[in-house]
Amino acid sequence: MKRWCFPKNVSLRQTVRFYLEDITSPLGKAIDLSITGLVLLSSAIFVAQTYNLPGEVRSLLDRVDQGILLLFVVEYCLRLWCAESPLRHIFQLYSIIDLLAILPFFIGVFDIRFIRVFRWFRILRLVRFIEGRTIIGYVSREDSAIFARILLTLFIIIFIFSGLIYQVEHATNPRVFRTFLDAIYFCIATMTTVGFGDLAPITELGRLLTVSMILTGVALIPVQVGELVKRLIKTSHQVEKPCPTCRLLFHDTDAQFCKNCGTRLEYESCPVDGMKL
Repeated sequence: MKRWCFPKNVSLRQTVRFYLEDITSPLGKAIDLSITGLVLLSSAIFVAQTYNLPGEVRSLLDRVDQGILLLFVVEYCLRLWCAESPLRHIFQLYSIIDLLAILPFFIGVFDIRFIRVFRWFRILRLVRFIEGRTIIGYVSREDSAIFARILLTLFIIIFIFSGLIYQVEHATNPRVFRTFLDAIYFCIATMTTVGFGDLAPITELGRLLTVSMILTGVALIPVQVGELVKRLIKTSHQVEKPCPTCRLLFHDTDAQFCKNCGTRLEYESCPVDGMKL
């Protein structure tokens, strides 16, 4: 087995940047898995806090959430410090998402508690893990990555809008939107066009968020589903021809060379008529 090693004679900034962006080395995988776990944990804490909890438990969850938020602030500062162009880094999409995720850290300083709703944008950090490769390596089939992206898009839409609608409606309509689960139920029923009518927002902002959720789903989901269908049609004309170099599994039926690395594909002779497969 080939041993992984990091190039020598590199600066501390380059080393930090490498491990924050890399998802192939053991340490890079550990960092990204830790960030993903913290994102999910912070979201689970908010969900739990929508229920009636003992004071000691709620205080403990608050301290854990503040600790996670502090870690995100440190991570953001490290990414900004080691970036090749800090100014350009600030205006990148993922950097804006990271900044939205840490804005609640400054609530105690500026007392702008309404920004707490942006904590839900932490879940958007997960999209950085499915752009062509995953934590375990490169995605071997593009249709698998598209399918994962569709599921994550649905999860993001429902999760974020459930949090926003809950915070808007719970204050004025606590008997209907009692917990976060009620908001989840409402969003799923609305997104699937079931619409039982037992839950409905009464505030103007809540209705506006509901319309925005529907339009967001209509704008994003069909495009990705269409892309998946095209990929499935394309892959239906492919056969399993593993590349001996890069291990790409599927190629076109008449392919002589790997479309990824250019290596000549190896064929096995048919034992019946001697034809090449």
